[in-house]
Amino acid sequence: MGSSIRLRSADGFEFGAWHAAPSRPKAGVVVIQEIFGVNGHIREVVEGYAQAGYAALAPQIFDRVEANVELGYTEADMGRGMELALQKLQMQNTLTDLQAAVDHAAAQGRVGVVGYCFGGLLAWLAACELKGVAAASSYYGGGVAGEAGRSPNCPVIMHFGELDAFIPLADVDKVKAAHPDVPVHVYPADHGFNCDHRASYHAPSAALARRRTLDFFQEHLA
Repeated sequence: MGSSIRLRSADGFEFGAWHAAPSRPKAGVVVIQEIFGVNGHIREVVEGYAQAGYAALAPQIFDRVEANVELGYTEADMGRGMELALQKLQMQNTLTDLQAAVDHAAAQGRVGVVGYCFGGLLAWLAACELKGVAAASSYYGGGVAGEAGRSPNCPVIMHFGELDAFIPLADVDKVKAAHPDVPVHVYPADHGFNCDHRASYHAPSAALARRRTLDFFQEHLA
């Protein structure tokens, strides 16, 4: 169903994205990758949102530093992904590229953003900083607690795993305290519980979080 497209940022930079859409989309969804790039799993997530009725796309935000990055889930892959995401990317450029993706998706109407892992942080920043985001769903966003002082410009829903060693529950509580109006759901699962390519995949939590996200988008994007 999906295909590769090209996007252009406000500064003229061109980058790739994976896109999929039904014949009559009800809205747009921007899917923000984990630290592993727009790999097979993220393409499947995009196609899953297309099957749910949305024109969905996942921008290749690593293209700024290395084109067409697709990593697996080994320890070496994680190390490389963290280097790309946390050391080489410049956040302002990343937000500029995400704005281009939101603008592209806006051709289909309102735009929701959903992000996983590093993308969960970016989904939160998109809700706070970008124009045209109508709703955002953040999955186990590492670093969200450190950005909890920001204020979102649209409704946001969040998902965390209570077994997540990367995001302690104290950080989740910090987010809850800073934003009592934001639904923050905690699942009996580990980091990455949505990804069925990882050992940490937890099917019941993934299904419930997806249902909550789809209901949330139906409410705010319709």
